[in-house]
This record gives sequence, structure tokens and C-alpha cells, in this order.
Amino acid sequence: MSAAGALPEFHHRERHSIRVAAPPDRALAAAKDVRLSDLPLVRRLFRLRRLGATAPDGRMWDLFAANGFALVGDDTFVLVGRPWRPRGDLRPEVPDFAAFSEPGYAKMALDLRAVPDGGGARLETETRVLLTDAHARRRFAAYWLLIRPFSGLTRRVWLRAAKRRAESR
Repeated sequence: MSAAGALPEFHHRERHSIRVAAPPDRALAAAKDVRLSDLPLVRRLFRLRRLGATAPDGRMWDLFAANGFALVGDDTFVLVGRPWRPRGDLRPEVPDFAAFSEPGYAKMALDLRAVPDGGGARLETETRVLLTDAHARRRFAAYWLLIRPFSGLTRRVWLRAAKRRAESR
């Protein structure tokens, strides 16, 4: 399943990709193996988001699950929450993500994929967000204005680290 499959309708979307001189399976494995310790800038951003708490040092891919995202399929995470609030008001145990419609929330999907591209791969990430009502749309829009540059930076740094890792094997 992809972010598009998990969240076909959306209000916000961000996509990033990088060309990798490695087969798709190796590029994807490299992206999943990137550790937060490989990304000092991202580690600092995570600390800021957690309001000073020490950011964990595991694989980036595992950090999504550790922070409440549910894995659907092999390469897509989903989560319901209110990211504009300091603690995010996460709802990791939503039994039916597709049907969830409680007012005041964001439904989020993030995926990672590697597709064939010439003799290598294109490593891609996509994030989609659907807001459940007008109030949530307004709150998220203000939050996204501030956070989006850092979200994009995180994805680009992660993809560059995955590229280095995949091409060095």
C-alpha cells in the first residue's frame, strides 16, 4: 500500500525523491537502515519537536512506529492526531483509519518506495494529510506554514543519507 492508497484524498501533500545508483531493493533497504545518529541536523530537529527531550537513536524507519504510526503494508505508515498541539494528541489505536472522521483531527500517511529508474532506482517519499473538519484545516494550515520547511528538510537529508548508504554497498 502507498500513501495514495492509504489516503487517496488529502488537503496537503509533500513528495521528495532522489536518484540512486543501486537496484530498488537495495535503495529501499538502505533508506530503512538510516539511523537518526547518521543525521545530526534531523536529530536536533527531533529534539526541538519533543521540547528538549532526548531524541531516540534508532533507525529512522523504526522511529515512526515508536512514535505511534501504524505500518500498513510494507512501506506505509498512518497516524491520526493533532500535530499542531505540543504533544500531538496522537491516536495510534484507531481501529479503522480509512473510516475515521472524528472532527478536529489530521489523518496522516507517509510512505517510502523505490522504483526502477534506468540502471538504478528512484527513492521516493510522500506524505499526505487529510483534515477532518474546517477547524482542523485552519489549525493545521498555521502549523504547516511553520513546520513544512523542516519536514521537507528531514525527508531530503534522509534520502541523501540513504543514497550514500545504498551506493557504498
